[in-house]
Amino acid sequence: MGSVELVCPAGSPAMLKAAVEAGADSVYCGLRDETNARNFPGLNFDARELADAVAWAHGRGAKVLTAINTFARAGETDAWRRAVDTAAEAGADAVIAADLAVLAYVRDNHPGLRPHLSVQAAANSPDSIAYYAQRYGVRRVVLPRVLSAPEVAALAKQVPVEIEAFVFGGLCVMAEGRCALSSYVTGRSPNLSGVCSPPEAVAFDRTGEALVPRLAGFAMDRLEPGEPVGYPTLCKGRFAADGTASYLFEEPVSLNAMSLLAALRDAGVKAVKIEGRQRGKAYVARVAAAFREAIDALDRGEGIEELEGRLSDLAEGGRETSGAYRKTWR
Repeated sequence: MGSVELVCPAGSPAMLKAAVEAGADSVYCGLRDETNARNFPGLNFDARELADAVAWAHGRGAKVLTAINTFARAGETDAWRRAVDTAAEAGADAVIAADLAVLAYVRDNHPGLRPHLSVQAAANSPDSIAYYAQRYGVRRVVLPRVLSAPEVAALAKQVPVEIEAFVFGGLCVMAEGRCALSSYVTGRSPNLSGVCSPPEAVAFDRTGEALVPRLAGFAMDRLEPGEPVGYPTLCKGRFAADGTASYLFEEPVSLNAMSLLAALRDAGVKAVKIEGRQRGKAYVARVAAAFREAIDALDRGEGIEELEGRLSDLAEGGRETSGAYRKTWR
């Protein structure tokens, strides 16, 4: 089997360069507004930075994929149209989108711009993926993180598009594109605002020796000295219920599917994706380099067992999982 494409996050121009220099085949990034699902202060690109980044990446044989993957609000779609126009003018290789109106705008106004279906669309069946391909010209689908490796293999044989799958980074308890938890506390959610747990709502308080992360004033956890500290979100908060404190939705844990690279490649996966545009250039350089080494080793017919634990210290909560790729609960 041929090599898979390594797709890495770029939350800033510096992070984009770090990813490419570490071995990324493609990078994905967003504009500095609510049209992308990582709408945090200090992240993302303006129009000039995007154009410069595309030129720089193309000069080194890498591609730039622009994430316009939030859902446009009725009557306020101009920002999403401008984002598509900006990506096209910058020379981006593809737009990653979930909203039907955004995909239609790409199809009707920029036929030379490659449309990729965002994980936010949560398309995971042959019929749904075929619909996006036939109606909107989608060329690649980013699969939601709910399928086992055998299910991915079966799906790949039935769809007319490329498949991209996440292999490292954060996980979400909600089906992609359906999360509204953050909005109950902060009024903003990833789907419409492009941000889960907006930073202006986040605080960390000391209570004696304990650290208490808060979101809009609500305590998300109580961490004793030495416990890993993560970014406070409702889905990974620890709450008291029936007299017991526990993670009611999901425990802090990160996806690491490096051990399944060969299986995903053999299943027909075209590209593997690293999550983490908000993590910084040191993170992306290290993760990209590790996966580049693993992919190259597989291409040479070598094993990668000695590489599989190299990134364990980057896991949220200090714990890793292969997620749904190995559905051990079945």
